[in-house]
Amino acid sequence: MAPDYRPEFADFEGFAYLNTSYQCPLPLAAVRAAEEALQWKAHPYRLTREDHFDLPDRARDKIGRLIGADADEIAITTGTSAGLAAIAAGIDWHPGDEVLIARGEFPAHFSTWLSFERAEKLKMRIFAPRGRFVTAADYIENIGPRTRVVSASFVRFDDGARLDAAPVAAACRKVGAALALDLSQAAPAIPISVRELGADFAVCSGYKWLLGPYGTGFFWVRRESTEMLKTGPIYFMALEGARDFHALPLENLRPVPGARRWDSAETASFTNLAALDASLDLLLRTGVPALERHNHELIAQLIAELPKDKYSLASPAEAERRGPYVCIAACTPEETTQCYEKLQAAKVMVSLRENALRISPYIFNTSADMDRLLEVLAS
Repeated sequence: MAPDYRPEFADFEGFAYLNTSYQCPLPLAAVRAAEEALQWKAHPYRLTREDHFDLPDRARDKIGRLIGADADEIAITTGTSAGLAAIAAGIDWHPGDEVLIARGEFPAHFSTWLSFERAEKLKMRIFAPRGRFVTAADYIENIGPRTRVVSASFVRFDDGARLDAAPVAAACRKVGAALALDLSQAAPAIPISVRELGADFAVCSGYKWLLGPYGTGFFWVRRESTEMLKTGPIYFMALEGARDFHALPLENLRPVPGARRWDSAETASFTNLAALDASLDLLLRTGVPALERHNHELIAQLIAELPKDKYSLASPAEAERRGPYVCIAACTPEETTQCYEKLQAAKVMVSLRENALRISPYIFNTSADMDRLLEVLAS
């Protein structure tokens, strides 16, 4: 029998929450950690030096263990956009440089580069996939001699399609380009080894599959790719010797090695990071294989029992080509919207994306939640 993870979370008040791709619920342990961190501010004499300095490093170590990275390759950020912004600001752009983006990407993959394009430092090259879902071949076909960065989601937010990233990374290396992967709709719900993916950089929001608060995330920089990025303004805690304020080596100020130089300012934002740290403990205790297996079983139930006369998959049919969730669509966009409204009324929470229902369960869901979903779909 599969473990029951529901006691780790609050009572959902009669809702079947199947919307992790939008926002995760915080585990109860994370809520308690955030409440304790608030008490640090209510009673600041309780805040220890270790709480202040060690909390970000504990989080980066745990994130590394979940994605197959070293802790010193990880910056603690406020989300996906912070990591993408570090890439945009850090690259020494040359006239004619292009950032390659697939049509339909999440808006952060466009907003990041917009001001740089307007300043004529780069050009966004947007391509449309040949088929229904974007593939590695689509990217490879569009990578050219002027490509400097490929900005791509490992799992697409709109249809759940998973990118075969390693061939794209190899094609990038041939022209001296960098691959920046967005892991927000994947990590750590499916097994990820960032090094095996071949990317130079990876960004991720913490408020989805990482079970953290809004305003958390990470930025991974492959150690060998660190020199691709100029170091801009850094938060003081990333300086060597920063723990001893009055003993900073002023004659030789420099950031610590690795990715910490890209930590967001005020890294140890106690309530947010204490909650994320507790959530990471739950994820590590559960293990990525169990996370993947749990979701696979729920999605398999949905696909097997889906009323095929009313709905079709709007995600790749093969599990290995999908992320940790699935999208379905009714016969017409209008019928899909009507079904979404019926689900909302029945307290079954999913997302409506690109004329499809995005259904994203996680470890707090059970087969009973899928039964409720299927009952509404069949009605």
